[in-house]
Amino acid sequence: MIVSRRSLLRSGSAAAGVFALGAPAILGQAKQRVVVIGGGPGGATAARYLAKDSEGKLDVVLVEPKKQFTTCFHSNLYVGDFKKFEEITHGYEKIAAQGVRMNHQMANSIDRDKKEVVLADGSRLSYDRLVVSPGIDLKYDSVPGWGREHEETMPHAWQAGDQTKLLKAKLDAVPDGGVIVMIAPPNPYRCPPGPYERVSMMAHVLKAKGRKNAKIVVIDPKEAFSKQGVFQEGWEKHYPGMIEWMGPKTHDGLKSVDPKTNTVETGFETYKNAALVNVIPAQMAGKIARDAQLVNQSGFCPILPESMKSALDPNIYVLGDACIAGDMPKSGFSANSQAKVAAMMIRGELLGARTFPARYTNTCWSLIETDDVIKVGGAYEAKDGAIKASSTFVSQAKESAELRKQNTQENIGWYAGIVADMFG
Repeated sequence: MIVSRRSLLRSGSAAAGVFALGAPAILGQAKQRVVVIGGGPGGATAARYLAKDSEGKLDVVLVEPKKQFTTCFHSNLYVGDFKKFEEITHGYEKIAAQGVRMNHQMANSIDRDKKEVVLADGSRLSYDRLVVSPGIDLKYDSVPGWGREHEETMPHAWQAGDQTKLLKAKLDAVPDGGVIVMIAPPNPYRCPPGPYERVSMMAHVLKAKGRKNAKIVVIDPKEAFSKQGVFQEGWEKHYPGMIEWMGPKTHDGLKSVDPKTNTVETGFETYKNAALVNVIPAQMAGKIARDAQLVNQSGFCPILPESMKSALDPNIYVLGDACIAGDMPKSGFSANSQAKVAAMMIRGELLGARTFPARYTNTCWSLIETDDVIKVGGAYEAKDGAIKASSTFVSQAKESAELRKQNTQENIGWYAGIVADMFG
């Protein structure tokens, strides 16, 4: 009698209990287990590739409390009315069908000595290798006057889901002549071009609704930002006079925000009764990585560039926004690329599969206006103890409308492709 993995997954509650916590057995043979924490671009991709490429020889468990994942990438297109919310929200059914065992609860902690993950219900999940891809947490104390209790009044929308919907609703309510204030984050942060694509989408919505007297002010702690020249060229072309970006030398520092009155005070000017304040604070690796002491003084996780293995624990790999990836930006594309390297290396360690030198890629597309998309990206490799760019590219000023339209189609095609790669 041949017992398939799928038939075992469909078996009764007793078998399910064994699979949940005990050593899984197929015909009496114990499989080595890889537990993946976090079902975003890094974790979902790693789990799927581990299950698929090991051909059932590994027991792969994905621990993710949500049953649906909303992508941060392309969430700005939802804000800008280019996509529906359902189009950026995805389930895990196809991953499960490919042999990944889903565990929809929170991973509370990691016991590195015992090689166990402690789950929200108190149960423990042992692992031979652990993949940690928890994304970012926000530093709620990094903006004076703003905290977790104020994120409904002054949304961040930097963790996609309900916050994204809230930001969209507040944007749609901005009146003609209203002022939007965005507080941009300091480096390092998730998706370097993201705040500025969001500014573009806000301006697009205001313009489309005939609210051309509204204004968007960006208070930025950085002297420069990703794709700045081409963003500002696009703003002047499509939204003249609507967007004002200010670096620290211009605004003279963010002094405080007052959520009760939607007021933002800088050393240069005070913006009272703003129609919308979008606070994007400083960021750090997700809590479970910090609690497990996988971070250094930066608040992010150092990794070995040739494998994505934690520099602090040889049994753990760290992916995506939580890790320190050298020249690679914190993006969904980067996490997806890193996950494939980690999955390959884990299969090499546990199954003796062939491995190859790590190669990473990333591209970030940004929509400025209909059919006007700019991009930045590169190829990366392990070199001199870090992930370093071997080649890079970025959109240039005064590019043709045809090229920008081509970028638009590329962007849409990439999203469909990477979602299929992540979720099956």
